[in-house]
Amino acid sequence: MKRIGILSDTHSCWVDRYAIHFADCDEIWHAGDIGDISIIERLEGIVPVVRAVRGNIDHGMVCKRCPEALCFDAEGVRVWLTHIAGYPGRYAPGIAKTLSDNRITLMVCGHSHILKVMPDARLGLLHVNPGAAGYHGWQQVRTLVRLTIDSGTVTGLEVIELGKRSE
Repeated sequence: MKRIGILSDTHSCWVDRYAIHFADCDEIWHAGDIGDISIIERLEGIVPVVRAVRGNIDHGMVCKRCPEALCFDAEGVRVWLTHIAGYPGRYAPGIAKTLSDNRITLMVCGHSHILKVMPDARLGLLHVNPGAAGYHGWQQVRTLVRLTIDSGTVTGLEVIELGKRSE
């Protein structure tokens, strides 16, 4: 069993509540638009395993360290982590084929700044976009997601609201 903290679109914004909300997690996944590499370094101070992908605003050390996408297994769940992917029924070009070819059961992305958790019955997966954790963007509320993965099942998904974008 693994407890996972998920965030995206920090845009170099560090909020101490990331550490509070992810303290009991085994891993943290960042779905891109990290901004400064110090965000990843600080997340690694919370838990030993941080998986992160770069987003369209990332550059420099973030691009050197973080790939565009990650495909991996976590407790029997096949995961695809990327920044720009769309969502069920409106995937970015080529994403549905990639998800199908890799037999993904949990797809995590960012980019839209809008929290979205929804199943894709056609591909047999759960889509999670944790929204934006940072202040930059058009989201009204900054959000994080926590969930548990155990024996091939995703359970206990929680949405954590950090406050309004302007706060």
